[in-house]
Amino acid sequence: MKTILGIFGVLLTLTGVIWFFQGIGVIPGSFMTGQDFWAVAGVLAVISGIVLIRSWRLKKPTLADTKADKDLPQQEG
Repeated sequence: MKTILGIFGVLLTLTGVIWFFQGIGVIPGSFMTGQDFWAVAGVLAVISGIVLIRSWRLKKPTLADTKADKDLPQQEG
């Protein structure tokens, strides 16, 4: 499930970049070219994609990780 989240985050970010550049008129040849709506939608898509990528990259400890930590000998001092 986390892999799907990461892939979706990357695709959303890339799509947002394209929408933004079409919205500000850098990428011509589309009905989106020069439209403020697509520039704003692109920025929001990039932000959302980055949030998804960051949540995908954060490693939450699993039950196996916490059990392994308890099995390690404790250092004193």
